[in-house]
Parts: sequence; structure tokens; C-alpha cells
Amino acid sequence: MEVVGLLLCVAAAALTWGFLWVWDSWERMKSSEQAGLPGGGSRTLLVTAHPDDEAMFFAPTVLGLVRLRHQVSLLCFSAGNYYNQGETRKKELLQSCDVLGIPPSNVMIIDNRDFPDDPGVRWDTERVADVLLRHVEASHINLVVTFDAGGVSGHSNHVALYAAARTLHAQGKLPKGCLVLTLQSVNLLRKYLSLLDLPCSLLCARDALFVLSRREAAQAQRAMSCHRSQLLWFRHLYVLFSRYMRINSLHFL
Repeated sequence: MEVVGLLLCVAAAALTWGFLWVWDSWERMKSSEQAGLPGGGSRTLLVTAHPDDEAMFFAPTVLGLVRLRHQVSLLCFSAGNYYNQGETRKKELLQSCDVLGIPPSNVMIIDNRDFPDDPGVRWDTERVADVLLRHVEASHINLVVTFDAGGVSGHSNHVALYAAARTLHAQGKLPKGCLVLTLQSVNLLRKYLSLLDLPCSLLCARDALFVLSRREAAQAQRAMSCHRSQLLWFRHLYVLFSRYMRINSLHFL
């Protein structure tokens, strides 16, 4: 019995230590600028493929950067016209960005044949890179945020953005001091653990981690709710369970 009691005490101590470590790491991460990130006033460009990407995948990053006083802009490479809803989705995107703290003047939506909303079409890397570089230079961007090689959902349009950003970075074409931060793709289990993934995210975080407070999580959900044309039944489940609505882990190129 004494051995059992001792083991229970050790387990309780380990759980308490683990909880305090997670809490302390979360509080420090929320309250201060994270190492490696440009400081307040920096010009950050979020690069997405479709209207709703900014809320569905990047809401914690956008709200976190706004919290750090970054000037956030959005470059969306398509109008999301796969089901001929492009005009509706443009309006929804502007509404979502307003909720997230990105003013309409900082939102650029590209709507041309070079970049169709279609998972079966592979966007040309050089064309994407050329458009991206022009926007970075014109707006004096310090930080580019986009998808990683997995594209979170594996969508070919998402992956094309990563390929373009990686090409510009590898070839040294980005302005001096301009950093590229990519959103970490995770496996299917972690993807739908919501805040239960926080310990793993804190343990595995390499460069930047954004976790939303309860108030900010409600703000992210309001942004996603602006995309009414996309809120099919399974996306309501996504909003409830996806970690990307609460947690973003990001890595520098």
C-alpha cells in the first residue's frame, strides 16, 4: 500500500509539474514578443490561396500578430470560384478580415486565369513567385506568412504558395531582412484535438507559436462565420475541433 501511495504521489507531482509548465509556457508566449519575430510596427503579409484560408487556418497567427502590433496585410491568390461563388466569397473575405483586424485597404484578391481555385491545377511556381515578390517590394514587407510544404490540407494551391516563397528565399530575391514563416502541417489526429494538442505544440514548437484566448477564439469563430457560403455541416465540426482555430505552430524558412 505504501508503494502504491508513493507512486500516486509521484504521478500527482508529475501531472502538477506538467500542468504548471504548460501554463507558464503559454502565458509567456502570449504576453511577450516571441524570439525571432520582427517587433511591433512590422509589416506582415499573409499569403493565402482562397477566401476562408485566413480564418480556417491562420486566425491564431493573424490575431497574435495584431496583438504584437504588426501591420498585417493579406494577399489572396484566388477568388475561390471553384463553384462559381467568386463574387460572394470576395465579400465574405473582406468581412472576415475586418473581424480579424485586417482593414479592407490591406486586402488584395487576385482573380485571374493564372491561379484558378482548383486542386487539380498546379499553379506555376515562377508566376506565383513573381506576383508575391512584387507585393513584398511594393509594401516594404518585413515578414511573409504562408503554408508549409504540406499545405495543412494537402491542397495543391496551398502547396504552390509554399513553393513560390521557398524559391524566392532560396534564390535570395526577397528584400534584405524579409523573413518567411510557414504554418506547420500536423497529422490527422493532432489536427482535430483543438486545445488538447497544446502540450504537444509547446513541446514541438521551434520558431513561433500562437494560442488564442477564449475571447480571441470567439473572434476567430466570428471571422469563420463570415464565410457563410462555405459553412457546410462538416465545417461546423471543423470550427469546433480543429487545432488551427486555436493554435498555430510556425517555422522559419
